[in-house]
Amino acid sequence: MITPRFDNVIHAPNRLRICAILAAVDSADFSTVRDGIGVSDSVLSKHIASLHASGYVAIRKSSCGARTRTTLSLSPAGRRAFKEHVSALHAITENNPQRR
Repeated sequence: MITPRFDNVIHAPNRLRICAILAAVDSADFSTVRDGIGVSDSVLSKHIASLHASGYVAIRKSSCGARTRTTLSLSPAGRRAFKEHVSALHAITENNPQRR
């Protein structure tokens, strides 16, 4: 069962979008996530660092010829936190008195 829990780390718009992309897949290349949310490498790196420091995103680097390939994935804690955060957002919007 998912317990609604608002998470300030995930709530920032770009971090929420990163988590949404990663929740839909096992893993994604850095460039795929960057293009998916439409930010620069440095902006994505900053948000990934925050998510990684919280234990929500795993970072894997591998060599691909002369280039380093960075793959991102949600950790089990990250998947749980994202689901709980989305559940909390649903609870907020479902209890909105203006919708009645």
